[in-house]
Amino acid sequence: MENLRTNMSEWFDRLDQRWQVLPVRKQHSYTLCFFTGYLLLTIGVIFKVGLDTTRSDNDMVIKHIENPVGKKKESPATIQDTLITILKNKIYEGK
Repeated sequence: MENLRTNMSEWFDRLDQRWQVLPVRKQHSYTLCFFTGYLLLTIGVIFKVGLDTTRSDNDMVIKHIENPVGKKKESPATIQDTLITILKNKIYEGK
């Protein structure tokens, strides 16, 4: 885990050095592009949430909670037996 932390720290240091080498105008344009993308994504999400809330039927369905332990499931042995039976029947029928 320490090795991973060291590798990540070195990687971030290299990225920071590469960022510092870029001209300020290029840094500004990259920052502006990332901010614009983030702003468009935020506006899209807010629009989608607003659209979904205006279209909703405002119906709330209340159901009883089902106990998953109480459900009876077929055992895998029973399922395997039925598959074997089906295969045996197909073999005997000649299919």
